[in-house]
Amino acid sequence: MAQSRATADFWFDPTCPWAWMASRWMKEVEQVRDVDTRFHLMSLTYLNEDKDIPDDYRERLSTAWGPVRVCMAAAKRHGDEVLDRLYTELGTRFHNEGQERTRQTIEAALTAAGLPVGLADAMESTEYDDALKKSHHEGMDQVGMEVGTPVISVEGVAFFGPVVTPIPRGEEAGRLWDGVRLVAGVDGFYELKRSRDAEPTFD
Repeated sequence: MAQSRATADFWFDPTCPWAWMASRWMKEVEQVRDVDTRFHLMSLTYLNEDKDIPDDYRERLSTAWGPVRVCMAAAKRHGDEVLDRLYTELGTRFHNEGQERTRQTIEAALTAAGLPVGLADAMESTEYDDALKKSHHEGMDQVGMEVGTPVISVEGVAFFGPVVTPIPRGEEAGRLWDGVRLVAGVDGFYELKRSRDAEPTFD
């Protein structure tokens, strides 16, 4: 009897390059392992609002509210399943193409994702902030607020990461998934880490 496919719950902020890398890794994993990715929202701006962070980083975060609010509006009005394709369109523009986080960019992403451009009005609205914070805590409370995004949860075990560049492809992506699930399944396992000396490579 065939086993049912696993579900990986993935929390992301659409402006985070490392979450984008990990999300594209998960899309590769879906092709070589029996797993489906279910996307959820967190906010780096909300996460860091009371933290002592560098001024330049806080300035960058000031433009992150718009995209994540639009994503939440889309999910609330059209269902969580739209996040997959909307994130793909936003992430491609923000990270691969280096486009600015403007309304024009977001409207183009909405159109490409088959969603109404009027959702871009949410950029300047707090209407869905409570729902966004609820989604944020559903992910971040599992791993602790000292980490960021991505957060992935599978079979009741959540972890931060992986932080990886370039994007693993094919069977390499599958092997990384196997390893991540292996260590996450060890009771009492918390962390593996090394210094990062590379920026994300989006190719």
